[in-house]
Amino acid sequence: MGGMIEYQLSAADLAAVRFAVSPLNETVLSLRVLQNPARYPFHRRWLRQLPDLDRLPHFGLLMSSLNDRGWSPDFLSPVPRTQHPSFDEELALVAGTAPSQVEADLAAIANPVGAPLGRLLSGLRHYWAAAIEPHWQQLRAVLDADIAYRSRVCVTHGLATMFAGLSDRLTFEPPLVRITIPGALPRHVSTAGTGLTLMPSAFALHTAVPADPAGPPLIIYGARGVATLWEDGSPAPPRALANVLGETRAGLLIRLAEPASSSELALRLGVSVSAVNQHLRALRDVGLLQSSRVGRSVAYRRTALADEMLRSDEAPGFIDGSGVPPGRP
Repeated sequence: MGGMIEYQLSAADLAAVRFAVSPLNETVLSLRVLQNPARYPFHRRWLRQLPDLDRLPHFGLLMSSLNDRGWSPDFLSPVPRTQHPSFDEELALVAGTAPSQVEADLAAIANPVGAPLGRLLSGLRHYWAAAIEPHWQQLRAVLDADIAYRSRVCVTHGLATMFAGLSDRLTFEPPLVRITIPGALPRHVSTAGTGLTLMPSAFALHTAVPADPAGPPLIIYGARGVATLWEDGSPAPPRALANVLGETRAGLLIRLAEPASSSELALRLGVSVSAVNQHLRALRDVGLLQSSRVGRSVAYRRTALADEMLRSDEAPGFIDGSGVPPGRP
């Protein structure tokens, strides 16, 4: 049966819900995929790319820190202090965990395995370097895009709509956020000004919270876009369109079926924001993109004209090769 976790948000907390991306949490959560690959079909390509992890120092000990359900002890997943901490910053926090806390957190997930902290840190560092760090920019792009999307939903439709879209296991009836987690012990936590952190994850199937009811309020949820995370790239645009616009601009149109900011696109493409902005402005000037301000950022999205051109292999409207749709100077 599902345990009901309730976070009762104060007025101050309702106004200060924040998002964070955690490389350490993603590293720990990815161990679940290794433990039970069949439950994570979207990550098969990633699994096939991994080196022989059993050769890594203390990898077996690291895997043994999870219980049979894939739950990990809280001390391995501290709540990020900033929106984008580095892996080393987070690992330094874990290094300061008291031995008594290590034992308590292992006991909280019913894991009797002894786990010396120093060896776990070594195991984490080697596993991060071998399995997650080579793909971190790709992972972070998906997580940042999710946060940008949730932020736009919140600005446009309100906090309740944003919460409702995080997971079918989560409901929000102000001031209560309720999360159903099968097998978890029910709890009611008043945040009382301590805040609530929301963390998208590429390796979370549904939702997760700290095992310790006294831990900082945190909700981990599955990020959008994971199904395409390990694809080689976006689908190729129609050849005729790419010939006229260029591969980069045609590729941007493919990516902008949903709104995205120039900073999101730059991170995904591995180029500078100024370079992306130049392409986006050119596409907007000829009527292929529309832009709207959401908070402090500008979101771009394809227009109906761009959608129509992408549906056609012949890229109608560009047969003269000018790069300008008919009717525009």
